[in-house]
Formats: sequence, structure tokens, C-alpha cells
Amino acid sequence: EWTMKTSIVFLLCVSVFPGFSQGRVVREDETGFAECNVFFPGQIPPEGFTKPFHVKICQQYNKEPRFATLYSTKDKIPLYSAFKFTKPAQSEEENWLVEPQIDDPENDLHEMVHEADVGGTVANLGANQALTSDYVGSGYERGLLNPSLLNEEDFQVATYTLTNAVPLSPALSKSWHRDIGKVVEQALMPHCSQMDHLYLLAGAIPSSVQVKGKVSVPESLWLAACCDAPQGWSLGLVKKVNDENSLADLTVRELEKQLLPGVHLFKGNCGEDKQSQEKREAVLQVVSQIRSGEQVGTSNNQETKESGWVRRVAGIIATPFIKLLELLIYIFVELVKFVFYFLWLVVKRVVGTILDGVYSLWNGMVSYLKAISLVLISIPYDVGRVIINIFLGFLQIVQDVVSLTYRILSIPVGFVLHLAAFPYQSICAIPSVLKDVATGIGGTFSLVIDATAAVLHGFYYLVGHIVKRFVPKGFSDD
Repeated sequence: EWTMKTSIVFLLCVSVFPGFSQGRVVREDETGFAECNVFFPGQIPPEGFTKPFHVKICQQYNKEPRFATLYSTKDKIPLYSAFKFTKPAQSEEENWLVEPQIDDPENDLHEMVHEADVGGTVANLGANQALTSDYVGSGYERGLLNPSLLNEEDFQVATYTLTNAVPLSPALSKSWHRDIGKVVEQALMPHCSQMDHLYLLAGAIPSSVQVKGKVSVPESLWLAACCDAPQGWSLGLVKKVNDENSLADLTVRELEKQLLPGVHLFKGNCGEDKQSQEKREAVLQVVSQIRSGEQVGTSNNQETKESGWVRRVAGIIATPFIKLLELLIYIFVELVKFVFYFLWLVVKRVVGTILDGVYSLWNGMVSYLKAISLVLISIPYDVGRVIINIFLGFLQIVQDVVSLTYRILSIPVGFVLHLAAFPYQSICAIPSVLKDVATGIGGTFSLVIDATAAVLHGFYYLVGHIVKRFVPKGFSDD
């Protein structure tokens, strides 16, 4: 329901205001951040951020520049956002946007749009920038480098872009925005004679830790402030991610050494050789009070030394009581949380036990009914199977009796038949035997005659051959 409402509001804004929340990726051939150069002293952006994956974005709203962002497509987080303090406002309902041209430079969308409204229309969406899905279920919040609370209501929508967000734990995100808000309102603005000359850079140093293997978690957050005025000054602040209560102040030169080699953040009167040390000391004093938890006034008039001394003494005296009160409040809150947590565990355990009992009882009833149903269904089947087996057994017995009777009766019948046939077969064989004997005698006699004739014929042939050989021809003719 919330997503639907915000989408409807966004679409209405797009239709009513043609330039709704525009953002533009600056081309490589353009100098600096184009229209967004106004957010840097002397309109000169920081130097030294020259990696190929560093993308310059001029974040716009209603066709006017609101802040500038240097985005890392490798780490999927902004390296810094440059902005100016306008005036504090109550936080609006979050409506997160994406920058289509980072992933698809050839598309026709030249403005930041709601992620849900560009599904399927932007090629490779999420390839070079973080998306809402990268944060869901990760335990990290989308922490704004340019806090929305430092912008007017009309400008806050532009800050809720994922190109201005880094992964922060809920506690760190809260303390970062709280500390930055106090420092800007109570320490920086009162000590810059020309309010529109206060330039702010809020950045993050990426680490090797990644959310879902894609979005880099910062190892530290930093703020660089420059009052580009005749009595100018500059200041750097660093908050470590592993210590949400840390807030170290340092010079801009010291801050630059913690960033990439060759980085220079500010030009003009923000250079350290042109700074007003008195102004800078006054700013550092207020920052120290903010760091220690003291309340700081926001008057633009310089406090007198006497009031400062009284405030320091009062702070020293009040600090133990404030810390004690904070400790008591913390203990009370933790005690209330523990009581509610304990009650929740008891209710959870009781409800869980009841539900487990009901579930076990239900499973037992289902198993019992299932077993009874199977038994009742199997009774007719078993009875039918027994009847069929009895009938088949009876048929087998009848078959065996018939087979045995046939075998018993077949033995004497065959014997009698063979015995009765013997005389007939014997008498009928006599003529055949006599015939065979006569045939044998006749054959023997014929064989003897043939043998005698063959011998005589051979003898005659031999004698004739001898006579022709040895008797003269004349005699032989006679």
C-alpha cells in the first residue's frame, strides 16, 4: 500500500511538474559538474578523483541543481555529495529514486525516476548502481550522505536517490545524521559570515566488505566544510563505521591524506594558508561540545569569553549528572525492553506449546483415522481373496482326482489291447516270413548262377587273349 501511494504521488508530480527530480550524468567532455559547479568554492570541484568508474552526477529538482554527487560504479556507492545548507525541515516520506543513465546512457530518461517505474525500460538496470533490492534483508539502511534534514521541504525529494546513499547500520545512520545536523546548524553556520558561502562535502571511504556481494560498506564517513569568505576557514570530520559515537576533527589536508593520493578538496579562501585561526578555533570548540553531548546555542553573535568560561564550568559540572541521567534512562529503556522481551518469550513459548500440542493431537487423529480406514477397506478384499483361494483349491483337488483316476484306468486297458492284438499280429506275420525265406533262397540261387557265369566268361576272355598272343595268326584263324 505504501509503495502504491508513493508511486501515485511520484506520477502526479511528474505530470504536474515536468522537471520533477531531474538528475543528469555529466559527460566526460564537460568541465566539472556542469550546472552543479555552484556547490564548490570558486566553482572548482575536488581534484584527484580520476578513476574510470568515477561518474559525475548533477542532481537536479524542478530543473534546478540541488547538489552534486561523485558516484563509484565499482563500489555502487557515492564517494561524496557536495551541497549547501538551506534550512532544516521535517523529514518527508521516503520515495527512493534511481539514475537511469548510469546503467543505460542511451535511454531517453534524463531525470531521476522511481525504481518501480522503469522496470523493463532501462537496459542493465542495477549493473552500475545499487538498487532497493540490494538493501532488503541485509541489515543495512540507505544512509544519505547529503542528509534530507538539512534541506528545505521542496528539495528533500532529490536527496532520496540511491546515488546519494551508502549502506549503514540503523544506529550509525541515526548518529551520522544527528551529528552532521548539529555540526552544520550549531558550529558551522553561526561562524560563517556569509551563509551562502558555506560549502559542504559529505563522503564515504569504501571498504572490501560488500552487501550481497555488490554494494561496498564504507569503512568511514567524512565531512569537509569550507567557509569561502574574507575570514574563511575549513574543517574536516571523520566518523568510523565501527564506532557510531566517534567524531574526530582534523584539518582538510589531514582528511585528504586519508582519501585517494593526489586529492585536493577545496580551492580559494578555504586554503589553510588563508584561514582565520580564530574562527576555526571557535568552530572546533563548538564541535568539541557537540562531541561531548553538551547543548550548543545557534546565535550568530560571537560569545564572550566570560560566557564561554561559564559554559565550560557548567558543562564540567553538569556532564557527570547528564551522563548519570543518560545511564539511568538507558537502564530503564533496556529494562523495559527486557521485560517486554521476556513477556514475548513467555507468550511465544506458551502459544508454541499449545500449537505443538494441537498439531500433535491433530496428527494422531489423522493417523488413527487413516489406519482404521485402511483396515476397514482391506476386510472385503481379504474375504474375497480367501474365497477365491478356497475355490481354486477345490478345483485343484478335482483336477488331481480326475488325473489319478485316468492314470489308474489307462494301465490295464492298454495291456489288454496289446495282449488281444498279439495273436493277430503273429498269424499275419507267417506269410510275410515265408515270402521273405523264399525270396532269400531264390536270391541265393540266382547269385550262384551269376557268379558261375562271370567266372566262365572271365576264363574264356583269358584263354582267348593268350591264344592271340602266342599262336600264329594263320593257325589262330583256323
